[in-house]
Amino acid sequence: MKPLNIAIAGCGVAGLACAALLRERGAKVVVYDKLSAPQPLGSGLILQPVGLHVLDAIGAGARMRELGAPIKRLFGKSGRRVVLDVKYGALGANAPAGLGVHRGALFELLYEAAQRAGAEIEPGREVMSAADGRLTFADGAASTRFDLLIDALGTRSPLSELPKQNLPFGALWASLDWSGPFDGAALEQRYEAARKMVGVMPIGRLANRDQQQAAFFWSLKHTEHDAWRAQPLEAWKEEVLKLWPDTAPLLAQIERHDDLVFAAYAHRTLREPLSRHCVHVGDSWHCTSPQLGQGANMALLDAFALAEALERQSNLEAALAEYARLRLWHIRLYQLASWAFTPAYQSERTAFAMLRDFVMSPLSRLPPAPQILAALVAGQLGAPLSAMKRAR
Repeated sequence: MKPLNIAIAGCGVAGLACAALLRERGAKVVVYDKLSAPQPLGSGLILQPVGLHVLDAIGAGARMRELGAPIKRLFGKSGRRVVLDVKYGALGANAPAGLGVHRGALFELLYEAAQRAGAEIEPGREVMSAADGRLTFADGAASTRFDLLIDALGTRSPLSELPKQNLPFGALWASLDWSGPFDGAALEQRYEAARKMVGVMPIGRLANRDQQQAAFFWSLKHTEHDAWRAQPLEAWKEEVLKLWPDTAPLLAQIERHDDLVFAAYAHRTLREPLSRHCVHVGDSWHCTSPQLGQGANMALLDAFALAEALERQSNLEAALAEYARLRLWHIRLYQLASWAFTPAYQSERTAFAMLRDFVMSPLSRLPPAPQILAALVAGQLGAPLSAMKRAR
C-alpha cells in the first residue's frame, strides 16, 4: 500500500501507539488533542505481557520495564477469606508477569516514541466531528483532508457511539509514595461483600523521580460521589481503615478530597471498529469496567493490529477489514469476561459476593482454573498475538 496521510484524534495510549507504529511504517501522521499540553489521566495500571509485546515493537519496552514494578500476583480478601488469588506463575515457571506502571510514565514513553518516529502533534484542537476525511474542531475550523481518520478519543468520543449509561460503580484513584506492609509484587484488594473495595498496587516510578509509587483506589458509586465530597475526609478514612488497617501510611498522604480523582466507567462495544468516517481504536471501540485492568493493553493491541493490517494489505478497504478480523474475537471474549466478573467485585447484591466467596473462589483453585485465570489476566486468552502472526 502506498504511504497514507493519517489523522489521529486523541493523544492517549491508543492514539500515541498508533502514531508511533504507523509513522515507523511510512505513514504521515498528525495527532490532534484538546489539551494545550497533552497529559495522562488516571493513576496506575498493569501492563500485561501482550501489552509489553507491543511496547517492545514500538521501542519503549525496555525503558518501561526499568520504570515499572513486576506484578506476579492478584490477591484479594473478604474478611479472612481469600476470594481472589491469580498467579502468573500458574502458566509456568518462566511465564512473563505483569508490570505495574504509572500512567504518566507510560504516556511519556509513548509520547517520546511518537515524536521520535516523526509524528506531528497538534495540541489545543478539540475534535467534534468527522466527515469526508476531515476533522472538525470546537472552534469551527476543519483539518485538511486525510486518507484515514483514527478515533482514539476514548469512551465518550464524539466520533463514536456513546455508552447508554455509566456502570453503577466508579473508583477514586491516587498515586502515592509507596509505604506500608504491602506485597511489592502484587495487586492487593480488600472487600466488604461487593459493596466496598480498596486496592493497592505498586506502579514503579516516573522517569524524573526515584521514589517508588503505589496506586491506591477505592470503589464508589456515582450516586455517592457528591456525598463523599461533602463529608469530612477523616470520616472516609475511618471507613477505609476499618476495612484495611494497613492502608494508614497511604491515607496519611491524602490531605484533601482533590488528592483523589474519581473515574467513571461504562460498558459498550461497537459491532465493528469502522464507522462511516473513521476507524476506532481502544475505548472508542470497546470500553468496560477496569476490573481486569485490560483497557491500555487492549488499546495497544488495537494499534498494533491496525498497523500490521495497513502494512500487509494492498488497499485501505482490505486493511480495515483485516484489522476488524484480527481484533474482534479477542475483544468480545474480554468484554464478556469483564461483564461476567465485575458484579462479583462491584455490586450492591450480596448474592454475587456470596457466589464469589463460596463457589467461584474455591473452584478457582482447582486445575485447570488457575491456568485459565492467569491466561485471562495476562491478556493471552484467545491468543491475540498468535492470530496476528498467522495472518502474515
